[in-house]
Amino acid sequence: MSFAGMLNRLHGQPESYDKKAKYRVGRTLGAGTYGVVREADGPTGKVAIKIILKKNVKGNEKMVYDELDMLQRLKHPHIVQFVDWFESRDKFYIVTQLAVGGELFDRICDQGKFTEKDASQTIKQVLSAVDYLHDKDVVHRDLKPENLLYLTRDLDSNLILADFSIAKTMGSKDDELKTMAGSFGYAAPEVMQQKGHGKPVDMWSLGVITYTLLCGYSPFRSENLGDLVRECTSSQVVFHERYWKDVSQDAKDFILRLIVPDPEERWNSQQALGHIWLTGQNATEHDLVPPEDRERRKVRQRFKHAVLAASLKKKIEDLKGDAGSDDDNEMRDAEQAVAPGNSSESLPQGSSASKPVSLRDSVKSGVFMEVVLAKVKDEKQKEEARKAEQELEQEARRRTSNGS
Repeated sequence: MSFAGMLNRLHGQPESYDKKAKYRVGRTLGAGTYGVVREADGPTGKVAIKIILKKNVKGNEKMVYDELDMLQRLKHPHIVQFVDWFESRDKFYIVTQLAVGGELFDRICDQGKFTEKDASQTIKQVLSAVDYLHDKDVVHRDLKPENLLYLTRDLDSNLILADFSIAKTMGSKDDELKTMAGSFGYAAPEVMQQKGHGKPVDMWSLGVITYTLLCGYSPFRSENLGDLVRECTSSQVVFHERYWKDVSQDAKDFILRLIVPDPEERWNSQQALGHIWLTGQNATEHDLVPPEDRERRKVRQRFKHAVLAASLKKKIEDLKGDAGSDDDNEMRDAEQAVAPGNSSESLPQGSSASKPVSLRDSVKSGVFMEVVLAKVKDEKQKEEARKAEQELEQEARRRTSNGS
């Protein structure tokens, strides 16, 4: 045993804590209810380390171990890779692959052109990851654009699926999950109605993501849970002519196979993978994000990042009071290491700072929240975000009318 290891034992640290010396921790990527996520340099290069305060998951430790077990079993090019884990007296540390290429929608805004064919191949990558999960009886339960990250900044970078904190392994084919889980606007109706759910919830979310990817807005406009349930179960999916006239019928058919209220009628991942739209052969080369929309989306993203940075610091401030006796300065260091500015580099991995909020915020339930999420809970910030979005929409309409 090394001298450092002997000191750690004397201080009551678990044996695995010795691994911490291998990592040089850097900027803070995100913060949530249970801890923070930091970038770090390790033996294999740059990684992300999720630091979970044990005090904040007391009684729910099994969920941390379940996540660890799941991450270690998953090996797929479009799923975030597990690297290592260790613990101290007061914290869990989960080390994973670091995705530095930004979120899906950020990349679209930055790209010079994004066509329907690009969208079909993007969704194909996500669907391949979902199919892999479902084949292993794993339900992700929180598919949304913020959890789809590019591994690198290269144009041909793989898109990877992150955030497995509320993912579950089904015990059997007929097993059902009961807890409220997911994000507002992306969760399937059976989740919101707490009827019991399984793999079909991921297919619903993928349908919503595909719709949003192709037109820039959600198929559902409700602002509260009750209205959203009614909209999801009673209304037909509408493809507004102005935004969908250049999108192929194949794309619309793909979406209509997934956004189906009855989970028994919803296509599964294998059926979806066989859809002609994913071949790209009939997808149009029309730019889905014309210059005026691209600039509008960029402004909205910049505003989102600015609000996120403020929210992130507030969350870490709250967590500082929960830190344990070992590494008392860890939360203070995390606060000081919040990435400056409002670029996409300051976004946490798998974060959510705009409209998509956890269903736990809408309905009080004991869902184990993903640490990476940096949600905007301050009502004043929410109101400012809504006002800014309204102003951006008004400006877009003004430009459209002036140009017509």
